[in-house]
Amino acid sequence: MNRIKTESRDAYRNSHSPEQIAERLGDGPRSLYLKDVIYGAIDGAVTTFAVVAGVAGAGLSSGVVIVLGLANLLADGFSMAVSNYLGTRADNQYRRQAEKREWDEIKKWPEGEREEIRQIYAGKGFDGDLLEQVVSVITEDKERWVNTMMQEEHGLSKEAHDPWRAGWSTFAAFFVVGAIPLFTYVWNWLVPESIQSPFLWSCLLTAVAFLLVGLAKGQYIGRRPFVSGLETLAIGGTAAALAYGVGVLLKGLV
Repeated sequence: MNRIKTESRDAYRNSHSPEQIAERLGDGPRSLYLKDVIYGAIDGAVTTFAVVAGVAGAGLSSGVVIVLGLANLLADGFSMAVSNYLGTRADNQYRRQAEKREWDEIKKWPEGEREEIRQIYAGKGFDGDLLEQVVSVITEDKERWVNTMMQEEHGLSKEAHDPWRAGWSTFAAFFVVGAIPLFTYVWNWLVPESIQSPFLWSCLLTAVAFLLVGLAKGQYIGRRPFVSGLETLAIGGTAAALAYGVGVLLKGLV
């Protein structure tokens, strides 16, 4: 069960002065890139370690691990970043189209759009004269009218998600965390024979990376960090075990 982070009554009171409320509302909702970072970090660690585990299971050399691992970091990381960029841009394009359509509907058939506002707020418990006052206040300002329709009818926030930031967040997290499984192999290449069991240490470092990413995610979203860490570790470990098993099974082909 998710644990919502709460504060004391005094803390809430101290952060809800009229000036503080006006400042927060004036800034508007922030566009968070947590999903993009978590998505890139977990996938980077999973896919890169899957390459390491598969190659190790097949009994191939450390050089092959490094080559395939780096290729995965660059190619798969770039692919994920571009996919996230295009997907985010498509969401923004849909938002703009929906907003354009709402403006057009208000211009050409305001009666129908006014009735939509009426039914939306009737569903929230407003009725009688108060309902009509709400409808009148919202529809007297067309920009407010459109924004209300975007949020209430389409479930879209006014704040757009920057596709460039989304893509770069995914790529950066993918590359940084995805490089961890390769660290022991690259180190052994730079300082030969300095690490006796590079695959074992790669497993340990990657497990720590999974755990830390999960802990950070849990702390940020108000979920028990340890539970979130174990969940991420279990998912990543399962993917790695599958890749290692495939490598063992196909060992005779290489």
